[in-house]
Amino acid sequence: MKTEIIRTEDAVGQIIAHDIARIVQGEFKGNLFRKGHKIDAGDVEKLLDVGKYNIYVLTLEEDDVHEDQAGIRLGEAIHGTHTYVKPPSQSRVNIFSDCRGMLCLNEDAVYAINDLENPLCATIPNNSVVEKDQMVAATKVVPLVVKEEDVAAVEDICAGAEDVVSVKPFVSKKVGCVITGSEVFSKRVDDAFGPVLRAKVSEYGGEIIGMDFAPDDLDQIKDKILEMRDKGAEVIVATGGMSVDPDDKTPGAIRATGARIVKQGSPVLPGAMFLVAYLDDIPVLGVPAAGMYFKNTMFDRMLPYVFADVEIKREDIVKMGVGGLIMNNERYEIKK
Repeated sequence: MKTEIIRTEDAVGQIIAHDIARIVQGEFKGNLFRKGHKIDAGDVEKLLDVGKYNIYVLTLEEDDVHEDQAGIRLGEAIHGTHTYVKPPSQSRVNIFSDCRGMLCLNEDAVYAINDLENPLCATIPNNSVVEKDQMVAATKVVPLVVKEEDVAAVEDICAGAEDVVSVKPFVSKKVGCVITGSEVFSKRVDDAFGPVLRAKVSEYGGEIIGMDFAPDDLDQIKDKILEMRDKGAEVIVATGGMSVDPDDKTPGAIRATGARIVKQGSPVLPGAMFLVAYLDDIPVLGVPAAGMYFKNTMFDRMLPYVFADVEIKREDIVKMGVGGLIMNNERYEIKK
């Protein structure tokens, strides 16, 4: 890359090497054009109006890539399934979701891109719930001009990584709920979990196909869970009875169904006693009492995975400890 001075009338198609200021007394002070702007025929008179009869322009060498072109190539390489890009603005290319769903990042690929000298990729937090047309990531190069090898390095990283930035759309699921607790089963107290479950499931377009109650009895809870499976539930939620108290039987009942336990206990507060399991390929979520007391718990961190059809792995839960302390949490109104 080199700079040279040429007549403004001869500069159409050239790249401006520095910011061009425009000042109108009492009205405007700022940039007429920014460094890197490609001059078109309509710009010539504007440049002459601010006294630019000659102008510094950039001449690109064979292996130089302008920041706008680099941004376009980075965006195309980085964005994946159910995302799209928009043309560069000040060399930055933004990536958007084309549906409501869960953002899924290849974090290792993002780290590798940002470990390079000139390109960068910034995203919102992984596994976030995103809306249609929401910006989820952005990419650009830092200098005005980079070498071809800088852009090719990002393209190589993305070629070896599946969907660096993608979105998994939410799909409707049939949900079976088993609410445990002898005090609720015997109707000594009103059920507070049911309305919470209905509201949260409906947020993802899910359908509750059954809501049943069981006392603190391992066999009865186990049988109710299996009945939900037999009814065609694609997700099973068992609430209450998740602590270490001797009367709390829900974790043991989930194990007794033959379900594979992914993890019992979570590093998210509230929700430390949460349990995730799979009965065949059906996710089973053991939700502690905090789920009917606080509006944001581990249950809310798990629902996007379930409705985006993303398998929950032990390492996913373990990583949630970073950012897992939920502060200023709103509580449900307790009826007296």
